[in-house]
Amino acid sequence: MRKHLTNALYGVLDYASYPFGMLLVAPIVLHKLGASEYGIWMIATAVVSAGGIIASGFCDANIQRVARLRGTGETDSMAHAVRSMLGINLALGFTLAAVVWIAAPYAARHIVVSRLTPMRECLICIRIASVLILVRAVESVGVSTQRAFEQYRETVQISTAVRLLTLVSAALLVLSGRRTVSILAATAVFLVLGTYMQLRQLRRLVGDLSLWPAFQAEETRVLLGFGVFAWLQAIGGVIFGQFDRILLGVSLGALSLAPYALCIQFAQPIFGLTASCLNFLFPYLSGRASTISSAALKRTLLKAFLCNLLMVACGAGILLVVGDRLIRIWAGPTVAHSAAGILPPIVIGSALMGLGVTGTYAMQALGLFRTVACISLGGRAAMLMLMIYLLHHMGLQGLAIARVCYGAVALLVYLPLSRRIGIGRTKTDTVSPLAIPRELQEGSNL
Repeated sequence: MRKHLTNALYGVLDYASYPFGMLLVAPIVLHKLGASEYGIWMIATAVVSAGGIIASGFCDANIQRVARLRGTGETDSMAHAVRSMLGINLALGFTLAAVVWIAAPYAARHIVVSRLTPMRECLICIRIASVLILVRAVESVGVSTQRAFEQYRETVQISTAVRLLTLVSAALLVLSGRRTVSILAATAVFLVLGTYMQLRQLRRLVGDLSLWPAFQAEETRVLLGFGVFAWLQAIGGVIFGQFDRILLGVSLGALSLAPYALCIQFAQPIFGLTASCLNFLFPYLSGRASTISSAALKRTLLKAFLCNLLMVACGAGILLVVGDRLIRIWAGPTVAHSAAGILPPIVIGSALMGLGVTGTYAMQALGLFRTVACISLGGRAAMLMLMIYLLHHMGLQGLAIARVCYGAVALLVYLPLSRRIGIGRTKTDTVSPLAIPRELQEGSNL
């Protein structure tokens, strides 16, 4: 239990360290460099973040696979899985980095709309970001494999240190008169160093096993077979994550975007902190595939869901009670007045998404990545259609209501999970459904 609590706390730290650090550093950079330079920094950061997410989209499959093989003692296959994951991520990372590098001149011309920032500076920043996509792809293999070993402390300590050093260096550089290129260069140095330390820590876990990238046929087939659905989810998250704000800005103008975006920022941690805190559940279940009984699995999931419910209820309750006051303090009475009517449905939508965390991790531990992806992508697509309709008929309030519907769709993951683990059956199985190599079944149906 103590180990799980420690992993949960480090999961929360991993989620919260960067946004809270950014709240402290961003005003310094904005004040010293101005809005134009700050915007370029944010764009470059977004490129690294989005590209890194897409390039490492198969890493959930890596966690599930390595944890499963570790649980059954298949050391050689585990090494092949890690090396194959490195090969897959390097291929994806290099492809994305090349695309961004080539597109950088075209993007820079559209990003730089004033003479305050030279286009060459913007071009250099985007190209540094393109290289960092490849670095993030390699780093994610080390992070995901350590999580498969249920080792969160070291990997989160390294990640948090890198993020904080990056932010502190950004503040110090702008205070000394440096510009955005220097910030991105320092970011590159710290990220490369962090990646080296993640791989070095991984070496301590796997011992003398080779970490040279390779495409071992069996493990590559398995990882691609069910990992492609996790990858599609990652792409969907990047594409759909900002679409509602774009739609709102185009339909009602930039002024209406401020209260909606602020409500999203306040409500998002309900889901994000819950997912980070319970992330240990995924490798824990995956690693016990061949030992845990069906009854023990149900008890574990019930306890996890009760913790899930408690965290979501506390977060949502606090925001529903004091959220409007926080927004008033943060953005002033005008924005707070506009946000008052849309904050409750946005909070409820985020809470419903948060309640789906336990079911999602359990389904992925079972190897049912395809089912989770279908529910997630289908829900996002339906939400976008509903958003367009409700925005046209109800305005900003309709957009907020659509997020409640999307949160409710996320709970559909519990229907196939209930059938899979046999809830409601009169006969009790002695072996958990986790013991069935489900990822092979799904991979063979592609």
